[in-house]
Amino acid sequence: MEINKKKSFTIHDLPVAERPRERLQKYGAESLSAQEIIALILGRGISGESVMVTAQRLISQFGSLGGIAGASVEELSQIKGIGPAKASQIKAAFELANRLEVSTAASEKPLVKTPEDIAGLVTGRLKGKKKEYFLAILLDTRSRLIKVADISVGSLDASVVHPREVFKEAISASAASIIFVHNHPSGDPTPSEDDIMLTKRLAGAGEITGIDVLDHVIIGDNKYLSLKREGLF
Repeated sequence: MEINKKKSFTIHDLPVAERPRERLQKYGAESLSAQEIIALILGRGISGESVMVTAQRLISQFGSLGGIAGASVEELSQIKGIGPAKASQIKAAFELANRLEVSTAASEKPLVKTPEDIAGLVTGRLKGKKKEYFLAILLDTRSRLIKVADISVGSLDASVVHPREVFKEAISASAASIIFVHNHPSGDPTPSEDDIMLTKRLAGAGEITGIDVLDHVIIGDNKYLSLKREGLF
């Protein structure tokens, strides 16, 4: 009698549209959820269980990415579906991120004061994007870059931005001021009424939180527009 053995579930067992690897290749790594990124790191689930379920169990057990990063190999290994080998993969991924952060912090942070500085900082990051990406450039009291935070990814013609998400990033980074940037996939950086209204709304939220909104720059094809320079907010 032939005994059926359950195989372990890999990312390839998911529908193509739901596979993290394919989504990363199509939309960029920033489009993936924490669960999908962890699933990519793990690569394979356990017998009868998708790797996405294993990834979600890991997040639920430790509560956050910070909780996972702080767990030991022994603690990670105790989670169903996570043995010593996968626990080591997870620890290695977080250690690589830590080293990148240290390396970035050690390098001199650029001064960001003009729309030209802003465009030079993010144009390469936004070039060729088919959706709107809304970024927040967080600055210290000397107008030096703290970080560029990804706030939202919209549809082809719209981007949904919530002030709470924007200023949560700024407060967490102890930013003194903030500059907003988003791209227009059409290539035309002319601001829409929604762009102007959103900027005014965010500037008002900045006054409440004590974080100055310095500008909002729209990136097009080889050109950009500063709402501040144009007197639009």
